[in-house]
Amino acid sequence: MAHTSIETTDTKKCFGGAVSFHSHESEATVTTMNFSVYTPPAAEDGPVPVLYYLAGLTCTEETFQIKAGAQRYAAENGLILVSPDTSPRDVGNPGEDDDYDFGTGAGFYIDATKEPWSENYNMYSHIVRELPETIAANFPANLDRQGVFGHSMGGHGALTLALKNPDQYKSVSAFAPICNPTEVPWGEKAFSGYLADESEWKDHDATEIVRAKPLEHHILIDQGEDDEFLGEQLSPEAFEKACEESSQPLTLRRHEGYGHDYYFISTFMEDHIRHHAGTLNR
Repeated sequence: MAHTSIETTDTKKCFGGAVSFHSHESEATVTTMNFSVYTPPAAEDGPVPVLYYLAGLTCTEETFQIKAGAQRYAAENGLILVSPDTSPRDVGNPGEDDDYDFGTGAGFYIDATKEPWSENYNMYSHIVRELPETIAANFPANLDRQGVFGHSMGGHGALTLALKNPDQYKSVSAFAPICNPTEVPWGEKAFSGYLADESEWKDHDATEIVRAKPLEHHILIDQGEDDEFLGEQLSPEAFEKACEESSQPLTLRRHEGYGHDYYFISTFMEDHIRHHAGTLNR
C-alpha cells in the first residue's frame, strides 16, 4: 500500500473552488513528488470525477494551473484537475540536469529499466498506480471516473497511459502530443537513456500501441500548424494513419497559425474539458 499522506504547501480560492499544491513521499520514485489539484465547488456535495493533466518538457506541477486556464471549465463541469510534476528531482544521477529533454523535467511518463535511472525514474507507476490512491485518500474523488490529457511529452503520456489502461481512464485527449516517439529525436534520446533494450521502445509509443489495442472511446487531439516541433518531433499523421488502420475513433484538429505553447492550449482548453466531462459525467 502506497503512502497516501500529503503535505499541503499552498491553497488559493479559484472559481468557487480551490487550487492547491502538495507533496508526498513516493514509493515508485523513492523521492518526494509534487502535484497540484483544482477542486471544483461541486466536490462539496460529494465525490466528483478526476482528470489528470500531464505537462511537457521542462514543466512542473505548477505550469498547468498557472497557464492553461482550465479551472473555470472544471468548475462548470464538476471535475477535479490533477497535475503531477514531470519527473523526480535532485536524484543525483550523472547528467540529469545537462539537457532540457532528458533527466530532470523529462520523465516521459515511463518506468525506466536502465540503471541508474530505474531506481527513481518510474513515472508510469507513480501516475497510474500511486497518485490515484493518494488523490482518493485526500480529496473527494470518484476513481471510477478518471480521464487523462496532456501536452507534448505529456500528450505522449496521456495517449500511452490511456491505451495501456482502458479500464482506468474513461477519456483521453492531447495537445500537440509526441505521437510516434520511437521515430523522432526526443523519443529516441529518452528511450535510449531510460530503457535497457530497444525492444521495449514500442511499448511506450502510442502509434504502435493503437494499432494493436484501440480504445472504444474517442480520442481528441489538437495540433497547431505553426508548431515549431511539428515537422521533426510530433508525427500526428503517423498516429492518424494507425488509428485509421485499427478503427480507433479519433478527432485530429489542425489549427492554422497556432504554435506549441499555452496560448494555443488555453484557446482550446474548454473543448478538451467538455470532451472529458461528456464521458466522465455520464
